[in-house]
Amino acid sequence: MSAARGRPMQHVDRKSLYTDLEARIRYLHSFLDFGASDIEALRSGAKYIQALIPAVVNIVYRKLLQYDITARAFKTRSTAFEGPMDLSPDEMSPQILHRKSFLRAYLKKLCQDPTQMEFWEYLDKVGMMHTGIGRSQPLHIEYIHIGAGLAVIQDILSEAILSHPRLHIARKIAIVKALGKVIWIQNDLFTKWYVHDGDEFTDGMDYGDVEKEGWLNGKKVLSPEDEAAAASDASDDTACPGRRAAAARDAAPAAAAACPFTGITASMAGLKVDGKTKTEGEPKVEVVVNDQ
Repeated sequence: MSAARGRPMQHVDRKSLYTDLEARIRYLHSFLDFGASDIEALRSGAKYIQALIPAVVNIVYRKLLQYDITARAFKTRSTAFEGPMDLSPDEMSPQILHRKSFLRAYLKKLCQDPTQMEFWEYLDKVGMMHTGIGRSQPLHIEYIHIGAGLAVIQDILSEAILSHPRLHIARKIAIVKALGKVIWIQNDLFTKWYVHDGDEFTDGMDYGDVEKEGWLNGKKVLSPEDEAAAASDASDDTACPGRRAAAARDAAPAAAAACPFTGITASMAGLKVDGKTKTEGEPKVEVVVNDQ
């Protein structure tokens, strides 16, 4: 008898997938074989991912501002942002600098402990907030743009890790696989708020008081350091490495002081956005950190 035939079929309660986040996460972990080896790969790869964060943020927002259909979302005021807004936003606009700080915090969260349910609760709330739930200012981002944005993030991170000059190929593969599983679970936690599967279980469900954007279980997701970086960006034209990224794609690497995770990443000195690209002028991202 084969191993597959000898393995007992697991029961999954369909209702729990739509009404119990922890049950949904357990099912996804099991189906994707997300386990101890993936957690170890994420922990060992965190310093490489964190070193990439400033470049990823700049590339993502440059992409979003490249199309009118995605740029229009930044004309809607965020519930967490009370500063001035440009009617025709660009990378220097106050609302864009503010949104960049949240993407930095989100990418930092992906480097934290996936063994804690709070990690997945945060990813679920990210999905919810993009449908407008819990916002005083209505905002609904259509899913096609969400999926495309996640694909860009995965593409940048995967290429940078796989092209690292000193990491062993087995370690590269482990990090990319683990990160891909997390991003695809995030994708599911977006789609659960968009699709109508399971509506018979959730119709009329009371989600209670929704914490404002940037908060989870009474704690701020955006750290004081990130808030300080955002405030500095808004007042200092040179504080953010992405502020002039469109015009300075071939410029020298960003200084370590501009990274919101200074003291956590091993080094920012080797972070490069190389203007010699392979498609549509998009930069190739390279990351070099001090290996231990």
